[in-house]
Amino acid sequence: MTDETALEMDIPPIIACTISRNVQEFELLIEDMENALGEQWGDLGFEEAAPFFAQEDAGSLEFIAIAMDAEDEADLPVLAEIIEAAKARGIKVILITEDVSPAALHHLMRKGADEFVPYPLPETELQFAIDRVRATPPAPAETAAAVALADVSDAPVAEEPASDETNEKKVKLEKGAARNGVLIAVQGLVGGTGATTFATNLAWELATIAKTDAPKVCLIDLDLQFGSVATYLDLPRRESVYELLSDIENMDEDSFSQALMDYEEKMQVLTAPADMLPLDLLPPQDVEKLLATACAHFDYVIVDMPKTLVQWSETVLNMAHVYFSMLEIDMRSAQNALRLKRALQSEDLPFEKLRFLLNRAPKFTDLTGKSRVKRMAESLGISIDVQFPDGGKPVVQACDHGLPLATAAAKNPLRREIAKLAKSLHEIGADAAEAA
Repeated sequence: MTDETALEMDIPPIIACTISRNVQEFELLIEDMENALGEQWGDLGFEEAAPFFAQEDAGSLEFIAIAMDAEDEADLPVLAEIIEAAKARGIKVILITEDVSPAALHHLMRKGADEFVPYPLPETELQFAIDRVRATPPAPAETAAAVALADVSDAPVAEEPASDETNEKKVKLEKGAARNGVLIAVQGLVGGTGATTFATNLAWELATIAKTDAPKVCLIDLDLQFGSVATYLDLPRRESVYELLSDIENMDEDSFSQALMDYEEKMQVLTAPADMLPLDLLPPQDVEKLLATACAHFDYVIVDMPKTLVQWSETVLNMAHVYFSMLEIDMRSAQNALRLKRALQSEDLPFEKLRFLLNRAPKFTDLTGKSRVKRMAESLGISIDVQFPDGGKPVVQACDHGLPLATAAAKNPLRREIAKLAKSLHEIGADAAEAA
């Protein structure tokens, strides 16, 4: 009897449970739970969860991880009841989601879930979520994650008032620090090529390229109507942006800094306005002043351009050190590339500044696809300088959750290629600075 009692005392208590329709469909979750908790976790089905919370064994539970995909949205009321039952007993809740609609996620976060992590799980992200829920007391109101989800739901994005905390994060520009920064413009030749994703992640890679003495980076979203940089970085769209753009003639360092948002204390972002504005709101001279001010205070200025050519597109092209044009291997990209080439050359504009980037390029083993790329470049009379691989679902998930790829999916092939390009650009800039 004594031996049996000793054996029972040696069994560690269960401190967490996964709850899913079938946990075997979430193999990465099983692996991460074992790495994080060893044998101190169990698994329950949807119908087993609520009754288990009433048992004595549930007294040691610290958190549950609900794993769900699009098929489980039909059981949304059951999942909401599980979350409410867990919260009533002081148990934290982490959502592990794959292909779940923003509206469903928002609903479950409002029911009391503390964290959510996209599946497939980004490296170490589950451990970070576990650390956060174990260290943070239950929030009395809607969680920050729920607010983030509201930005990607179908509901209109509410303007976030400038709080004291926001004011504390205002960018303080270095007065008198004439940096003569590198201006890099990014434009998609058609919708959906991933130009904004590239611009956002290129800015982040440059901002984090060095652990010490990292370059100062500013990301500017000039797509005044459909700009998504704020969404991709989970930043609020502030009224101060519209105030700045509508009166650039009287802009000074203070008004420029007030419109910028600090992201992770690594880079600064000028988001698109909260409301859709006409693209001709900005005359060319205003765009020139805005970009010149940015270049005077930052080492790199990344500009996400609208897909439409406007009266100030020529201004940006002339000021840019590099002008990246994103395209795909399809007929609409080829036609628009040819139209752009003809338009620039007919006006004697610097077409040679354009660097064509091919997104979702054929794999190395796809000889037919590589032949198509070569024929496309030859027929258009252009050079495709970089070919990016298809990053797949993790790219969409990272954008929806407002995270750079380096954070959400560091080993993603698209992220690796963007990091290589950022390193190359930085090395070229460093060599040029030394030569000067």
